[in-house]
Amino acid sequence: MQILLGLILGAVIGIAAHFSLPHREVRGAALAPLAGAAAAAVVWTALTWMGFGVDAPILWLVAVLAPAATVFTLVPLLTRSRLARDAADRKRLGF
Repeated sequence: MQILLGLILGAVIGIAAHFSLPHREVRGAALAPLAGAAAAAVVWTALTWMGFGVDAPILWLVAVLAPAATVFTLVPLLTRSRLARDAADRKRLGF
């Protein structure tokens, strides 16, 4: 049940990233929160399997940094890829 803390934290970081990064209109509203929650779940699970509990500061630090790093690198890359693909399609279709 404690993994829910990590999932919620990752989703909140993803929501913050979604609204702070440009080009919201070309990506889905769930992309960043889901990526953040997935990254937080992976590191939270790994660290709890290594023996860290909710009282360990390293667990919280990594549960914040991993989703932030994931979301703030993945979302701009996917957005840039989408914009380039859309521009290529417009050029190909003559718009």
